[in-house]
Amino acid sequence: MKRSLVVLFAIGCNSNAAPPPNAPPPHAVRDSSVAPAPVDAHPTTLPGKEIYTALCVPCHGVDLRGYKADNAPSLNTVTFLESITDPQLTAAIMTGRPGTSMAAYGQPLGGPLDDAAVTRLVEYLRSQGPKAKALDPVKPGDAKAGEAIYTKNCVSCHGDKSARKDALHLANPMFISQAPDAFIRYAIANGRPGTKMIAWTTQLTDDEIDNVVAFVRTFGYKDGDATEARLPPPTGKEPLVLNPKGKDPAFKLKEDRFVSVDDANKALKAGAKMIIIDARPPSDWMRVHVKGAVSIPYHDMARLSEIPKDTWVLTYCACPHHLSGIVFDELRKQGHLKSAVLDEGINDWHKKGYPVVAADGVKPPI
Repeated sequence: MKRSLVVLFAIGCNSNAAPPPNAPPPHAVRDSSVAPAPVDAHPTTLPGKEIYTALCVPCHGVDLRGYKADNAPSLNTVTFLESITDPQLTAAIMTGRPGTSMAAYGQPLGGPLDDAAVTRLVEYLRSQGPKAKALDPVKPGDAKAGEAIYTKNCVSCHGDKSARKDALHLANPMFISQAPDAFIRYAIANGRPGTKMIAWTTQLTDDEIDNVVAFVRTFGYKDGDATEARLPPPTGKEPLVLNPKGKDPAFKLKEDRFVSVDDANKALKAGAKMIIIDARPPSDWMRVHVKGAVSIPYHDMARLSEIPKDTWVLTYCACPHHLSGIVFDELRKQGHLKSAVLDEGINDWHKKGYPVVAADGVKPPI
């Protein structure tokens, strides 16, 4: 039975900016200089900096500058830290950004961190820059006028209600439900230094910026649209092997690492024998996962010891390669040569309509 849970979405886990010019491509192989989390990690007991190292480094980088995976933002940009409050940071970590690579890390939603651990992580993030400051109130703007400005200057990076682009998707329940007008306005006016998000005070008048904020607010959703159910949490005893009497799939790996979602789906439909690992935190597995996938998160890989070495193992995440890459690297280290990363990950799989188990209210990502 599915248990319902209202998900409160938070801002601040994805930047309002597209990646800086020197950022790695979004489908790059995981940075080999980033040490993976230990196989038996218990991050909720760690100090804030060590929690960041165990959970956040793969996407946000050792230096907190971001863009290691799927446009994960910089977390030490001055204009970000000075405009986001500690409660907002806490909510962002606890609830994540469903439908993106940012999972919910709070224990109430199935993540690995209790309240005290999240507080320590927020304290560490805050130590990287200024405290939040009081933001000026936003004057009511003209949404119609703002639409023309947004279409001309913003949609190519931020997308609209029908398409997500490279930067933060503003037409998104998780953003709209939690981002105050003052936070949105401050981001537009002051930009994100070091990224492609310029300070638009150099291009727009104060009234025009207010109009853009008003238009962004028209992306709002009806009550309940940001509500999702959750599947029961993984027990750690789910069967590992799919189609145990089937034949081995005939995968041809790209770069000795990747298998396409199309090839993986064809193999499943043909009854091939394999194991599929969801490398994300359990909170994401509880939203939606590939049918038959087992939850073995990158921050707690102890169950890898149960996997037979004569069976093909695929691992996926939403990054689309980084967290799954950590599990893949550990599999190869343990001698699992029949292993691969599911190229493009769960989001591409879900968008293509391939078999998933999804909680009520969870829709394919845009």
